[in-house]
Amino acid sequence: TQSISKMMKLAVLAAAASSAAAFAPAQQGRLSTAVNGYENELGVIAPTGFFDPLNLSKNISKEKFDEYRTAELKHGRVCMLAVLGYIAPETYRFGYDIAPGVSTYDIPNGVAAIDYIPALGWAQIIFFIGAVDYWGVLGDFDFGKPDLGDKEEERKLQELQHGRLAMLAILELLRHDSQNLVKPGFDGLDTLITGFPFLYN
Repeated sequence: TQSISKMMKLAVLAAAASSAAAFAPAQQGRLSTAVNGYENELGVIAPTGFFDPLNLSKNISKEKFDEYRTAELKHGRVCMLAVLGYIAPETYRFGYDIAPGVSTYDIPNGVAAIDYIPALGWAQIIFFIGAVDYWGVLGDFDFGKPDLGDKEEERKLQELQHGRLAMLAILELLRHDSQNLVKPGFDGLDTLITGFPFLYN
């Protein structure tokens, strides 16, 4: 169990390091090697200010900065969905068969599901994610689009912040759930969601 625990810690550290680029804000002006040129970009807020501990923004073009911003938005959106997808099955299942004879009711939550999802289930997941990633979007729908008016910048900042929080949240959910899989009940809790016992009734 010690080796498994060590591997989990290394995986979390690697994931955290690889996502550092997601916190680099996009450059709107000319190419610059000075951090001062980016201090007023959208997403640079207190208390961290301009957060680029790996100097990924040093000596790069505007196009590369735009790639980082797109990656941050994309990762943030995926993680927001991932957090919801991690929590929702704790209280509700659709009950369809992910493969012949295998219902979603039979699949445990979280990391434990890895060993229970059949090959056909993995094929569905990989195909869906690949299709979305290849074509870029699920679609552009007019329904539900708010008229932001003069609050567009504020809403963009909110999306960035929610995405950043979700990236940290899914890492912690994975870490906690993985540790619980290796050492069940290590936290003394019976459920993932605490404080709302009625959700499990």
